Amino acid sequence: MTDPIADFLTRIRNASAVGHKTVEIPASKMKMELTRILHEKGYILAYKVVEGSPSNSIKIALKYHPDTKRPAIKKLQRVSTPGLRQYTDVDNMPRVLNGLGIAILSTSKGIMTDKEAKVQNVGGEVLCYIY
Repeated sequence: MTDPIADFLTRIRNASAVGHKTVEIPASKMKMELTRILHEKGYILAYKVVEGSPSNSIKIALKYHPDTKRPAIKKLQRVSTPGLRQYTDVDNMPRVLNGLGIAILSTSKGIMTDKEAKVQNVGGEVLCYIY
């Protein structure tokens, strides 16, 4: 696997497209941070780290609308890839769906959303857009 972030996003995208309640993803520090942000922003219900013999994994409970059963995550889009990195500064911070979605950035102060990066006045690599 050459791009673990794309793998993370694809697993969540595929599981929500077919209506799974949970999805299990191999754990890493970056994936834990991405999962924490998704949970804080209300895109997933819950998550927990499952200790395993070969390696740890993250079990994510996906969120759906109670009446229509549509997923809370409409789109997950990878922006920066290993072959083409996309960077931004504070002045040119991307706005996802005119502020309704979030952009996740990898900055010198850690992984954070576009709004948090503006408050802390840092730029960085744009990892993905979520709405």
